[in-house]
Amino acid sequence: MPIKVAILTISTRGSRGEREDTSGATIKELVKQIDAEVVDYQIIADDKKEIVWHLKRLVEAVKADLILTTGGTGLSPTDVTPEATIEVIERRAPGFEEVMRMTGLKHTPYAMLSRAVAGICEKSLIINLPGSPTAVRENLEAILPVLPHAIEILKGRQVQDSEHSRRQIKTGK
Repeated sequence: MPIKVAILTISTRGSRGEREDTSGATIKELVKQIDAEVVDYQIIADDKKEIVWHLKRLVEAVKADLILTTGGTGLSPTDVTPEATIEVIERRAPGFEEVMRMTGLKHTPYAMLSRAVAGICEKSLIINLPGSPTAVRENLEAILPVLPHAIEILKGRQVQDSEHSRRQIKTGK
């Protein structure tokens, strides 16, 4: 059964059609590497209430297994994606946050400015990604091999033995 993925691009200019969403397109391309299907895709403004509403909709109505946001994770006063995500999630998943920042730091010292959050709401895993397509690619490629296993655990499905799972993550098979 494919992983139901929802993509939420947070960009005020993008939501007005003033900017092409290349980060969302990058996410769509990368999730093809795992058994995933994009079931919802939206571009919305940098507005905390709107982000919260859409995250709740994706959890409750769409029942997405994985919600990937892109944009709004920096230090700008309009960057409110982490605050909106924290309002929605029930538990943090800090390992994803740590790996993404460590991966980013291999490429640029500016990665330490990321405030991206990852966490769980009901049976959905929500992960904030940066706004740039390059940073999205670097961050998502770092965590992508673990996502199917994480979703299996979150859904309460039978998880393969740990040795097989480790081998699968290392080799991608």
